[in-house]
Amino acid sequence: MRRPILLALVIALAIPLPGWATAIPGDAPPPTQSGQLQGAPWRIDLPARWNGELVMLAHGFEPAGTPRDAVWPANDATPALLKAGYAVAQSGYASQGWAVSDAIADTERLRQHFLDAHPRTQRSWILGFSMGGAVAIATLERYPQHYAGGVSLCGANLPGEVLAREMLTTLLAFDTLFPAAPGLPVDGLASTAAATLPQQALYPAIDAAVQSQPALAATLATRLQVPANQLAGTISLHALVWHDLVRRSGGVPVGNHDTVYAGFGDDAAFNAAVRRVDADPAAQANLRRQLGLNGALQRPLVIQYNRDDPTISARFEEVYTALAAHAGAPRPPTLLPRTGEGHCGFVDTDVVGALQAAAR
Repeated sequence: MRRPILLALVIALAIPLPGWATAIPGDAPPPTQSGQLQGAPWRIDLPARWNGELVMLAHGFEPAGTPRDAVWPANDATPALLKAGYAVAQSGYASQGWAVSDAIADTERLRQHFLDAHPRTQRSWILGFSMGGAVAIATLERYPQHYAGGVSLCGANLPGEVLAREMLTTLLAFDTLFPAAPGLPVDGLASTAAATLPQQALYPAIDAAVQSQPALAATLATRLQVPANQLAGTISLHALVWHDLVRRSGGVPVGNHDTVYAGFGDDAAFNAAVRRVDADPAAQANLRRQLGLNGALQRPLVIQYNRDDPTISARFEEVYTALAAHAGAPRPPTLLPRTGEGHCGFVDTDVVGALQAAAR
């Protein structure tokens, strides 16, 4: 991950090089190039001894308005990948927020840019963290001819409609269990009024509400499968993602009129009280077009999650593998055992090992 997902909840000398087995004498640092392609900042790092293979690295969710460095910084996994001999190319994407659609296009544009400079590249891989995991999977589905395989680590590996429903459920559940929370819009977190509320006001108000009703907070945390002490951050993140999905879709992309909720305590009372939302058909179509996944993999994909991840809860983990099974994917994904704690809590050997597993 480039930055922590929850923000209180929340390169570089350009050295043109020929493409193949470039050796840098002595202990000089790996050469780095950076720039912009159609509004998307990027960086490329080459190792001292290149194995001829490229990793396109997709970063995770960056809330809209997050300040950016003048030169796109390296992901924390970059040094380990370089040490293993891979070239690493990273796009910062042309937009912030749940920028999966932009990220797919920007990553593909950067891949082509790399190959123009290094035409003897032997194989290309895509590897993503968190939201970048969804970028990696969607890229493999859409551009299988360009990749030998891919890796999704701590990934939000969900089709857009599933993601939107999960986000909406969180917000409507909070609005139902904690109505008229001080500091929040009277119409709740799922309302358009909440979309303009700054994060520095949103998170404290949510945290105060859940702290004021610990029993209800425990019920909601259990239902969402997150640690109780991470509940406010999770709800705040879901609010950010939901309102970005609405903005990008041009309207409310999913509804809940036919949804029967369970796991929120008195389910009959909850279902009677929860706000019902209509989906806008045009927004729904936009969401499917931008964030659709079909599971029809043609290249190896390795998926790995962390233990006790407050952002990617256990109920998300089987969604894409089930989708691939339903699609009859000729190359079903490989699910590695969970490792590390929290969100994207991987060590270097996990990252390199997952990539090597995709190559087997």
